[in-house]
Order: sequence, then structure tokens, then C-alpha cells
Amino acid sequence: MNDKRKLNYYTDYKIYSIYNKQFMKIGLLVAMDKEYEQLRHLENENIIVCKTGMGKVNAAINTTQMINNYHPDLIISSGCAGGASTELDVLDVIVGSSVVYHDAYYGLESEEFGRVQGMPKYYLAPENLVEIAKGLDYSHRIHEGLIASGEWFVDSVEKVKEILGHFPNAIGIDMESAAIAQTCHIFKVPFISFRVVSDVPAKENNVADYQNFWNTVSESSFSITSQFVNRILEQNI
Repeated sequence: MNDKRKLNYYTDYKIYSIYNKQFMKIGLLVAMDKEYEQLRHLENENIIVCKTGMGKVNAAINTTQMINNYHPDLIISSGCAGGASTELDVLDVIVGSSVVYHDAYYGLESEEFGRVQGMPKYYLAPENLVEIAKGLDYSHRIHEGLIASGEWFVDSVEKVKEILGHFPNAIGIDMESAAIAQTCHIFKVPFISFRVVSDVPAKENNVADYQNFWNTVSESSFSITSQFVNRILEQNI
């Protein structure tokens, strides 16, 4: 472990958990009914699927309940996300190697934009899980990078530009991942965000793409999430 960034973000226990622990029970969190309907079939003795509701408070409450009631070894934030970069396409996958709040600001005397006081600015995913995700067999592209989360349904070019002004490396935008990551950080549970791109707000056909995603292609797109969860379990049993 020579990466000082990870040493700053995690306690020794957390580092041990991420790099050495076998993931035998997985908590899979999604925000919306449509996402839950596509993934609920995964639920068994090793996988607990929960619909949190949209937004940071709903996500944090349900993550806490998941941890307290089921004691998962790993939590995955899944479902869909908006693409922050026009280089992404609908149905691409975003693997959140790190997540950040795009709407956290505590005044001029605070540490820095995006950081909740007393918490890390960036929440990092276990590197071995990022590598598993990147190696999945998928008909579309799989991207590794930063996901920015906030209490805003991002559907305009202007809002995307505002977020990228603070976090130019962000490739995905959602409403829950950072809150789930912060909760997992507090409870010392490894976390990763794995999202399918439903729309790219900076593209001209964004509204039509988003509607088409749910009307025609969402069922097949979430099969990659199933593959990711099962691959983790296969490699650790």
C-alpha cells in the first residue's frame, strides 16, 4: 500500500477490508421503481436488493438500514446515471472509481468545494472491483472515472457545465452515489457505484434518449449489472 491518497481516506481497518476481504454478501441499492423492477430478480441469500428512493437523504437512510439489518460485505450503488461527457453514449457503463458531491459547499472558510466537513472529498472504490467491472463482456463501452452526485436532476447543458466547472474530470452524474459512499465510509463498508448511462444532457437528443432508454432498452441494459454482481461472487466463493 504505497498510495498515500488511500491512506488518507481510509482507516487501517478500511484498507484491509478493501484489499483482502472476500465479498460474500452484497447490498445492491437503486433509487427508482423502474430500476428495482429490472434488478429485483437478483435477490437471494447473498444479494439484497433495495429501492432507496431518489436523493441523498433517502439514499443515506436506506444504506444505514441495509448495513444495520443485513451486514453486507460490499454495497453497490446501481441503476442509471447521466453522462457528463459527450464522449459517452446511452447504454455505456460508468464505473465510479471515485465519487464526489457536486453540491457540497460550506462557505468561504470551508476546506474545499465538494467536501463535507470532516469527510473525504473523494470516496474511492476498491481497485480490484473496478478491474472486475472493466473486464465484463458487454456490447457497449465501460468507462472508469469520477461520478458527481447532488440533489439535482441534471437535464440541461448549463447544469452540466456548472458541475464540470468544479469537477472537469467527472464522467457521470447521479443523485445518490456520494451519499451512499459517505455512509459506507462511516460504517467501514466497501462501496462502488456501477451505473448504466440513460442519457447525456449535453447532447441534442437528450430528452428523447432518456425516454427511449426506459421505453425500449432498459431491460437488456441492466443485464450488465447482473453480470457484475455475479462475477464478484464467483471470484470470491
